[in-house]
Amino acid sequence: MAKVTVDISRCKGCGLCVSVCPKKILGIDSKTHTEKGYYPAVCIGPENCIGCAQCYAMCPDYAITVEK
Repeated sequence: MAKVTVDISRCKGCGLCVSVCPKKILGIDSKTHTEKGYYPAVCIGPENCIGCAQCYAMCPDYAITVEK
């Protein structure tokens, strides 16, 4: 099983990772904000991750890691 981790201290909540996820397991956390005031991306369905790493490739801030 793959694991997606979002470093919320680096995430600016742009949503690019959310838009490219084929399994739609990423979302923007509208209840939590970072020290910089951004709403970060979160993994909302980790059990469905296929480890494709499209989210990792799309993230401009290197805030996402994918482990297989």
